[in-house]
Amino acid sequence: LVERVSNNKKKGFPPLMRVHVGPYNPNYEEAKKEFKIWLKTLANSRFLDIVSIGSSQLSQSDFGSDWDSKPNGGGVPINSENDLREIWQASRPMLVRTYAGTRNIPYLADVYERTINIAWHALSFWWFNKIDGRGPYTVKKNIYQHIDTLKYIAQTGKPFEPNIPHHFAFRGGDDYTYVLSSLLAAITAKKLGVRFLVLQIMFNTPKYTWGVQDLAKARALLKLVRELEDNTFKVFLQPRAGLDYFSPDMERAKVQLAAVSAMMDDIEPENEFSPDIIHVVSYCEAIKLATPQYINESIQITTKSIEEYRKIKKLGLVDDMIHNKEVQERTLDIYSEVKYVVKLIEQNINEPYTPEGLYQIFQKGILTAPYLWECREEFKNAIKWKTGLVKGGVQVIDEYGKPIKPSVRVKKIFNNL
Repeated sequence: LVERVSNNKKKGFPPLMRVHVGPYNPNYEEAKKEFKIWLKTLANSRFLDIVSIGSSQLSQSDFGSDWDSKPNGGGVPINSENDLREIWQASRPMLVRTYAGTRNIPYLADVYERTINIAWHALSFWWFNKIDGRGPYTVKKNIYQHIDTLKYIAQTGKPFEPNIPHHFAFRGGDDYTYVLSSLLAAITAKKLGVRFLVLQIMFNTPKYTWGVQDLAKARALLKLVRELEDNTFKVFLQPRAGLDYFSPDMERAKVQLAAVSAMMDDIEPENEFSPDIIHVVSYCEAIKLATPQYINESIQITTKSIEEYRKIKKLGLVDDMIHNKEVQERTLDIYSEVKYVVKLIEQNINEPYTPEGLYQIFQKGILTAPYLWECREEFKNAIKWKTGLVKGGVQVIDEYGKPIKPSVRVKKIFNNL
């Protein structure tokens, strides 16, 4: 990945395109066969750079075991190292990556290295376990496994992606929690020796978020994470559209994809090489599975939209988002608040970037998740906060609907301990 990004910049190519790919077929052998056909189609069309395997739930939780009659829940069934090697072979010359496991996580990370030369690893820290029904571990054990996996990732020299902040947003978390959770993961990764970070930023989550607020969240998070950069740590930006953003009207969805692609170019509008990677969500996904045809068309829409948007910006035909006062004020607010909360965490939690520390940060309610379904008693301090839409963004609010700043809220948490 690092070499591909560098080569792209040298040659002035568009951002690398990454897509989550996988057919749905309940028959194990037929699903694998169809997926390999898809991979060869995508490889031959030359639009897609990075294929992210849409693996099934059992592939993540029960790899290498007898699945027998267990429900697979859709996705590409992968149950052996040979399955992975065949996928790698069919995908040439694309880069390949896949979900982390939800059981024996460090072991599976090693398997992915040996079989598909995984482009980068993604871990979720507090998620993909008993808290969301995606894995067998408790939250605390999950974090321990992920920290062990990060140590392994550091040894490989591969990048790490925090697959984290949008999972808080899915469960009603406020925008500051979104930024804070990703920053905590980035700091942890750097401390453990990880050299490269793929910073995924999901727009439109929730889908009624105002675009100005989305840009502010993205710029604040990117600024905070870029402050960690030095000769041992490099950040690659990877924006994407939200999961439930697209209209079931496919023509309207194409316009939405073009619009959100243009917005990605305004995260760092003065950097002609930004973003490094785009995670393309296909415009059809509100109503149907993204086949190679839809994937290729969505990549073309994304690439062309950014190309045309840059042209009309140079002509002064659209608003200048570099100096947009509203975006600047909101960016500064999120940046300052989150930076202060990190300082409070480091002053009040012993070794915050360890499994115990990261667990406490969630358990004490510093990170909010009011719509959490499972483990509600264990994380009662995280679900007790009420959140709501305030001027286009999600904030913690009091009983009168008035926003509560995280600096005030977190200081109160520590004062009450």
